[in-house]
Amino acid sequence: MQLQEWKTILTPYEYAVEELKVKFKNIRKELRRNGDYSPIEFVTGRVKKVSSILSKAKRLNVSLDNIESGIEDIAGIRIMCQFVEDIYTVVNMIKNREDMTVMYEKDYIKNYKDSGYRSYHIIVKYPFQSTKGKKEILAEIQIRTLAMNFWATIEHSLKYKFDHDVPKEISTRLRSAADAAFKLDEEMSEIRETIVTAQVMFEIKSLAIREILDNIQKLNELGYIKESIEFQEKFNKISNVERSEELYEFKEEIENIINNYKRRN
Repeated sequence: MQLQEWKTILTPYEYAVEELKVKFKNIRKELRRNGDYSPIEFVTGRVKKVSSILSKAKRLNVSLDNIESGIEDIAGIRIMCQFVEDIYTVVNMIKNREDMTVMYEKDYIKNYKDSGYRSYHIIVKYPFQSTKGKKEILAEIQIRTLAMNFWATIEHSLKYKFDHDVPKEISTRLRSAADAAFKLDEEMSEIRETIVTAQVMFEIKSLAIREILDNIQKLNELGYIKESIEFQEKFNKISNVERSEELYEFKEEIENIINNYKRRN
């Protein structure tokens, strides 16, 4: 297969990966902007290299004519979560979406591999719309915690170094490390409620600060320069105060003043 043929095949996958990344990042952004907790920590994506596709096709005995149906992870999305519980929340989010269809799933958390590998894999059919029309492609979505991802990244590097034949001693130590990483996830789950509450409070405070600064700018735009300067000076004094109540009271005060100014005009 010529280079141009590969480009023709892989271009829709590249665009689809970018679309999927944006969609999952927007879930995170929307939740945080509303002051809610997001189960999605961050999102990455990639399209397999031609060499990796050919290697996997050979390993799975998939012909070049059947690569797009025979290799399900040409397009790959990885969603990182803070807690194991978040993984299953994200899984349900994906299942409830109408812009993709879940083909099947593999829970390598409850049924982890002998190597110690843990992750949740979902194969979806995603309808990509190009200038040439709609094309349905298969994509793999991996959902895992930060600890699982750290371990999996190291394991992948070692498999590459040893051409998938990692020495037994290293494999044994890797397995122990995988168990230790999952133990960390379990410990974090024990205090999840406290952590989530703290993070949500931080997001709410950040949202309040953003709205205050926006309203100070609105005062300036409405022509109330003196008032905007006074509010900015007052904000500078209370923005670092630990007590959030003062911040919220200040936010309400400036909102009331802006509403009064608007009613007058």
